[in-house]
Amino acid sequence: MLYERLVQKNDEAVESGLLRQVLEPESRYYGGTVDPSTGIAWVNHTSGTPTDMCNWGSALVNPDSVHYRDESLLERLRLASEFVLRAQHGDGSISPGWTNYHSPPDTAFVVVGYSQLYELLERAQWEPLRPVLGNMKLFLERTLPALVTGGGHTPNHRWVLCAALGCLHRLLCSEEALRRADEWLAEGMDITPDGEWTERSNGIYSAVSDIMLIYAARLLGRPELLEPVRLNLRMMVYLVHPSGEIVTDYSGRQDLGHFHDLSPYYLPYAMLALQGGDPLLAGMAELAGAVLDGPGAASVHVLVQMLLDPELRGPFGAEAGQAAAAVPTRYEKVLNGEFLRGGYLKDMEGAGHYGRIFHSRLHTDFGAPVARIRDGGTSVTLMTETPSFFALRHGAARLLAVQVSSYFSPGYVPMQEMAPAEGGGYRLSGEQKKGYYGPVRREQLPASAGTKISPWYLLPHHARELTHEQTFRVGVEARSAEKGNAWVLRIAAEEPQDVMTQLSFVFGGEGEIVSGELLEAGTDRWLWSGGILRYECGEDWIELEGGELSHLSKSVREANLPSGCKAVSVNLMTPLDKTITIRLSPNASGGPAEELAD
Repeated sequence: MLYERLVQKNDEAVESGLLRQVLEPESRYYGGTVDPSTGIAWVNHTSGTPTDMCNWGSALVNPDSVHYRDESLLERLRLASEFVLRAQHGDGSISPGWTNYHSPPDTAFVVVGYSQLYELLERAQWEPLRPVLGNMKLFLERTLPALVTGGGHTPNHRWVLCAALGCLHRLLCSEEALRRADEWLAEGMDITPDGEWTERSNGIYSAVSDIMLIYAARLLGRPELLEPVRLNLRMMVYLVHPSGEIVTDYSGRQDLGHFHDLSPYYLPYAMLALQGGDPLLAGMAELAGAVLDGPGAASVHVLVQMLLDPELRGPFGAEAGQAAAAVPTRYEKVLNGEFLRGGYLKDMEGAGHYGRIFHSRLHTDFGAPVARIRDGGTSVTLMTETPSFFALRHGAARLLAVQVSSYFSPGYVPMQEMAPAEGGGYRLSGEQKKGYYGPVRREQLPASAGTKISPWYLLPHHARELTHEQTFRVGVEARSAEKGNAWVLRIAAEEPQDVMTQLSFVFGGEGEIVSGELLEAGTDRWLWSGGILRYECGEDWIELEGGELSHLSKSVREANLPSGCKAVSVNLMTPLDKTITIRLSPNASGGPAEELAD
């Protein structure tokens, strides 16, 4: 059972945290728990002291824990609560340690977890907890000024701040918190009709937006905030590989291309499955619960939530395991295929920011189309507005990326559009432009141009005339073949002539390339000139046909291939019309997720 497993994992985490607690009174970190990766005690919601406090607190009040009402553990919790108070800045904020100093959004993450722990400890009505509760409430009270005045960096920070403001509104009856949350919510939801959030971060920030909006909906009395969450959770059904790995191949954040599983989605799926009785959400909750390997970080501490609401322990079907049968394993789904992205991009000129944004990014890839095809143990992703346009999982064998790069505008050539191809499959296209700039007209030159020193950065470059602009277009057709046992990729580009182009295939580092005519191009890097290229991982394999070596460049500037992987490149020259056939081993095994981690 999930609950029993989490209680055991939490008890183990309690012991680990106790070993990392600083117990020297003369230390500036006295009472805090040390982050193993930095050797420093922090106040943040992931590897910081508040997460250990959630572990300790949930054990102290849980009769099923071996640490239930352990007074020595209670004393350690008190010391930790005092450290958190000392580490809090005078403005009420915290600095998480990795960046974002005096950070309102990182403070908000802590407030969410701290508030939930506070509620759990207060419910216990155990008198010895009073000093800890007093310290925790004082910390939360001090955060209010930072959260009712502070901002964030990213789209999801708004929803984290709203959840935290909801926590403070409930605890402190703060009308200021309520007004500030309403100001954030007035900006509207940044989600497509198919359920994709701005950051396209399936491994991290989509789950963050989901759970924080659930918290906000409940704490602020705004049930309409659950609708975009449902959209995203239904979309995520089509963004999980057979091994349990989340599709991160097109992320706009740091999870891009890294291994993530469904565990961060357990609480969102479980909470909404309980509310609406949706068998699909219930099935996804069971799948997410199956890969939970611990209680989680402070802001999404699953055991704290289970103790606050025992229904979250599941099961969610008639019997444990039945609900997961509602989740499809064979489908072909296009996400954002009908989203009018071009119209929104045209409206950007009227936004007034002229494309300039500081400490963040505009995420103009929002709503770019993605196609997902799954057939049992085989999973394919076709994507736009990202360095890779194709990725494939076949059992334990992982083709992480297929990428086009060129020397036209040195670097990757992302596909910008995707549409169904005549006869089946998909057609993708990408276009780049590059030109030259004439002299600034004399009447537009600054005074500095007529002096002895004329700095380049003072010239009005926006006034230069564009000349000799060139356009480089790449088209891709991708279609399934041989009754689903193969994929055919056709890549074409005509002008300008003599553009050195490279088509790269990036495989998981856990497998081996066992055949093909290869020229070494670095550690785990090869140029593929011909023959059948075969990549094997366990019993599963992927074979490629269509190698070519039309130039000898080992790599393209500004197109750095990821480390920890095995990459094979085909060197091409324009005009080009190249077909690559990808064949798959029969009966994919579907290796366990832990064996496939990057």
